Amino acid sequence: MSAAEQALCQSCGACCAYSAEWPRFSLESDAALDLIPPAYVDDARGRMRCAGGRCTALTGDVGVAVSCAVYPVRPQVCRECQPGDPECQMARRRHGLAPVILAAFAAR
Repeated sequence: MSAAEQALCQSCGACCAYSAEWPRFSLESDAALDLIPPAYVDDARGRMRCAGGRCTALTGDVGVAVSCAVYPVRPQVCRECQPGDPECQMARRRHGLAPVILAAFAAR
């Protein structure tokens, strides 16, 4: 991820506050899941713990400035969501944020 894309993500966070049903674990090994602090894992549902439709690992204000408390060990589904992809655009719409224009990143 480019520095511009990383800055965009850190000013957004919509994907992490899209739904209490997301993100679900799918491709993680038991060893990878063991690296995520238990306070952030909803074992009963096989996903990250959420509160109010928002991942509890997300800190900050959506659309302003955010970060992930477990970024280095975040689940695969979180790693796969990329700026401007369909999931990103859908989450941004839900929060009333402008769409990501991918051409803006291609020039950097």
